[in-house]
Amino acid sequence: MTSPVASAPRTASDPRRWWALAVLAASLLVVVMDMTILNVALPAMTDELHLSAVSQLWVVDVYALALAGLLVPVTALADRWGRKRMLVTGYAAFAVGSLAVLWADSAAAVVAIRALLGLGGAMVMPSTLSLIRSTFDDARERTLALSVWGATAALGAAVGPVVGGALLEAYSWHAAFLVNVPLMVVAIVAGLWLLRESRSARPGRVDATGVVLSAGGMTAAVYAVKQLGKHGPTLPTVGLLALGVAALALFVHRSLRSDRPMLDVRLFRQPVLRAGVVAALASSALMATVLFTGSQWLQLVEGMSPLRAGLALLPLAVGAMLASPFAPALAERTSPRLVLAAGLVVLAVGLALVAVLPTTYPWIAVAFAVVGLGTSALGLGSALIMGAASDDQAGSAAAIEEITYELGAVLGITFLGSMVGAVYRAGLPDGVDAATGESLAGAAGGPWATEAADAFVTAFASMGAVGAVGAALAAYAVWRLVPARLSLGDTQH
Repeated sequence: MTSPVASAPRTASDPRRWWALAVLAASLLVVVMDMTILNVALPAMTDELHLSAVSQLWVVDVYALALAGLLVPVTALADRWGRKRMLVTGYAAFAVGSLAVLWADSAAAVVAIRALLGLGGAMVMPSTLSLIRSTFDDARERTLALSVWGATAALGAAVGPVVGGALLEAYSWHAAFLVNVPLMVVAIVAGLWLLRESRSARPGRVDATGVVLSAGGMTAAVYAVKQLGKHGPTLPTVGLLALGVAALALFVHRSLRSDRPMLDVRLFRQPVLRAGVVAALASSALMATVLFTGSQWLQLVEGMSPLRAGLALLPLAVGAMLASPFAPALAERTSPRLVLAAGLVVLAVGLALVAVLPTTYPWIAVAFAVVGLGTSALGLGSALIMGAASDDQAGSAAAIEEITYELGAVLGITFLGSMVGAVYRAGLPDGVDAATGESLAGAAGGPWATEAADAFVTAFASMGAVGAVGAALAAYAVWRLVPARLSLGDTQH
């Protein structure tokens, strides 16, 4: 039970709750766009600032490292300090970091800015989920709101390259960051006006040891997994991964022994929450991999510009946006178990189409749209995660979901992306030059360009086949974990 100060949910008759959702969804759109927009801006930034290969990696990776490492302590602090306050502070961090690119003249400056944006993302993303949990008291309305949230995330991931490409064609790389500033200013004003404060009546204890274990463990584990994908297993990388996992294990042990843990890992005892985590992990991993490898195929095999490639990826977002609002109604008529598992099956079908359809854009666009349709039930997964938590545990549930999304994207690109690279190299003829053997980009314009393109097409199809198997296994796991008689009303804790 929460105190009046800790939580003030809106009544079903209050129409402002939907305006509040619009603010939360729009701000999430900006944050997710920022994750993908850098991929388009990086070449121009590298040319102007003369970034080394190592500097480029840090510019790309530091955002995810800061976001992953700070999710748990920042979310626990928001439970105590106020989730609305944390959200608005995250908006401000995003605006300040985005504006600071005007003075960025070195790799170190850009890395620092990206780290600040990662901090802002850690403040914004779980806070949006926690506030949806407290704003929508009715389980059915909350599921619809979370479906909109999930569709917005998919839209942001697909639209980021489009916006980035359009801005770069008209302006410098700075515009890819500066576009955030006016959007965040509007979000701050609207958030202060429309959102109500929400806190936990029993917030977790934020202690130094817990912060070091959670932040250090997550950062080390995510960085090590990224390095495994880029360079393969090495002794330092495996050692760092072991250190990160050990730190996280100690953090979990410490949380289980505490009556007020920083992250309530006891939530994992609930099969319904575990089902939501499986769905979120699979969807995030596979969507990130499709965006990553699909963008390469469109640009390096089909010869599209970054802007055209971004537009060509939009069927992914369109599929999710069209179907997401209907998933809650379908779940109410049937069951959340059926709709969530069926969504993952549709995702598997879309990936299987990537594997078997002719590798030309009109056919692949159909496959992309089906993949997008498969992610449309993701809001139900979010509803299972957030519904498994009480108001006091909303921050922990939000942190668990965001960690799942972040790890899913990292694991998907690392392992499926690495598999694509291995299949690509295996498909090359003997005697290719080193640049061609390293990547498809290295073969561009060279004597082995045709052979490299054919090898990548095979690798792209193999990603679809393996991803389809993974989505099907996730569907089976969800079917086993979610009770057959569970209804949307039962997702209300």
